[in-house]
Amino acid sequence: MNNYKVSVVIPCWNGKKLLEKNLAAVLALKADEVIVVDDASEDDSVAFIKEHHPQIKIVSHRENLGFAKSCNDGFVASAGEIIILLNLDVLPSANLLNFVLPHFEDKQVFAVSFHEQQWSWGKIVWKNGFIEHSAGEKTNHLHISGWASGGSAAFNREILLELKGFDLLYHPFYWEDLDLGYRAWKRGYRIVWEPKALVEHKHEVSISSRYSKGYVKFISNRNQLLFIWKNISDGQLILSHSLSLIAKCFAHPGYSKIVLAALIKLPLIIPRWWQEKTEQKVSDKQIFSSFSN
Repeated sequence: MNNYKVSVVIPCWNGKKLLEKNLAAVLALKADEVIVVDDASEDDSVAFIKEHHPQIKIVSHRENLGFAKSCNDGFVASAGEIIILLNLDVLPSANLLNFVLPHFEDKQVFAVSFHEQQWSWGKIVWKNGFIEHSAGEKTNHLHISGWASGGSAAFNREILLELKGFDLLYHPFYWEDLDLGYRAWKRGYRIVWEPKALVEHKHEVSISSRYSKGYVKFISNRNQLLFIWKNISDGQLILSHSLSLIAKCFAHPGYSKIVLAALIKLPLIIPRWWQEKTEQKVSDKQIFSSFSN
């Protein structure tokens, strides 16, 4: 029981200092393989790994392709039945797998999100025509989660590849993990948050260190629209979103720029929306009702 082959995937960009500090904790998991996907680092990340940890498999990008693409390439390169996805600045507890792997005995479980001290399970709600996400109320018990963290979670590789990993539609960042989780829920899979699967997130990798706060907010708001337009198929929810969107543009004229940035991607969204609608087994309202309490 629980004799799964486990792969750890770590996306990396200029991560030598964090690799030096945190790889020991990752290797202590005693996974079957550790894969670092180097996204065209400009430091000595690859040289450090080759010299000090030759057992680690390296996937290298010749140019910077972003977080989602790095993760997806790591998923494809992995051989494990279960994939542990970790950010560079996340330190897993040594006994983490003992609490995570048993959940995958249930073949409907797609992912297990880990317990960062300042975080909990992921709550998703439909409010005023938009989807909103937040941390659920802290608990000591296993709980369903709207998504599995893109920086600290375990995934069933077979289902992950079935879903084709993170959608590059959201490039350069934000909403990829929510989108992946929502697509899993709509196909009848489940995501859980395990409070005993402790990790320490140092928060030493920050998008804001590479991009301005204004740009980060702009992309986050744009990607919220991309998520809704791609994934929501319930007629009533679509109507409520449309009315709220119009009202928001009138109330905040600057928001129109965000809408236009999302509309540019409409040719990419339409076939995705149709696929999601065709393959869904669980309705939008059923998913949201699961997190209403």
